[in-house]
Amino acid sequence: MALSSIAICSRALMKLGADSITSFEDGTAEAEVAASLYGPTRDALLSAYPWSFATGQIGLARLAAEPVADYAYAYQLPSDFLRVLSAGIGGRGRGIQYRIAERRLHTDASEVTLTYIFRPDEQTFPPFFDQALIVRLAAEFCIPLTDSTSRSEVLTRLAESGFQQAKIIDGQQESSVHLEDFSLVEARS
Repeated sequence: MALSSIAICSRALMKLGADSITSFEDGTAEAEVAASLYGPTRDALLSAYPWSFATGQIGLARLAAEPVADYAYAYQLPSDFLRVLSAGIGGRGRGIQYRIAERRLHTDASEVTLTYIFRPDEQTFPPFFDQALIVRLAAEFCIPLTDSTSRSEVLTRLAESGFQQAKIIDGQQESSVHLEDFSLVEARS
């Protein structure tokens, strides 16, 4: 079942025993806290791990302005960009040296394929991520709404456990990592 940002926040509020919301503009303390904390908390959780559902690849557009020092080219990052995983050229998503500066990618490569974490629509979040986000939001909402540090500590521990469980589930959605082009392995053949 796909959840909206409001449904995700409402479930987090219910975990606290607070009233749910129907919009971020409800005019309640719950809506104000949810509106302030939802986006940054969601983006932090998305950025914290290379989630399969939030990983994308894209060819970057080179900018006319060159970097001041160290690299020859600058590239525009996508608007939904949260974090770089790697960058490459020629049909490979990794292998080049780069630096992120001023929301641009700087490199000596004349073309760039970026592998990155992006901000997907909430409707595409898998259930395991929804649950991890809901508990993380409940932990974030707790002190502003309840002033209970003990409840916040419990929710923070639950959020970390939910994050670890979500990472395990997500990590099982790809082939296992194997060594590529490793000279010691080739020497033993």
